[in-house]
Amino acid sequence: MRPDYLVERRLKEVVASWHLYGSEAPSGPLDVWLIDSEAVATRITTGSDWCLVVETSAPFVGYDMAESGRVEVAPISGEIPFADHLGETVLAASEESAPDRGRVALEITFDSGRVRCETWSGDLRLSSK
Repeated sequence: MRPDYLVERRLKEVVASWHLYGSEAPSGPLDVWLIDSEAVATRITTGSDWCLVVETSAPFVGYDMAESGRVEVAPISGEIPFADHLGETVLAASEESAPDRGRVALEITFDSGRVRCETWSGDLRLSSK
């Protein structure tokens, strides 16, 4: 799915999933859901082939993975770059692709800056620009 539909929609909420294991601090989110002014939830995550997946999908409920830890899903407050843009309107959404992997990056532009989502060795990476 092309992320163009996000343009001119306001970012109302961001939800993320995190893998928690024992007392270790979680590394970046596994999934991020952007919930916009039209109440559409857009999920950004990585695929098994290390591509970047962008799809409309409601946030799921966290779950326990026994001795492997647990996955928690919750609204974010300041943990990821999208938090800085809550309440702002998306001005542009552009993506990058690789011939052998499909989509590898998505950049979303707001009035106050940009957030880049990319896959790196199968992990979701988010950064502000």
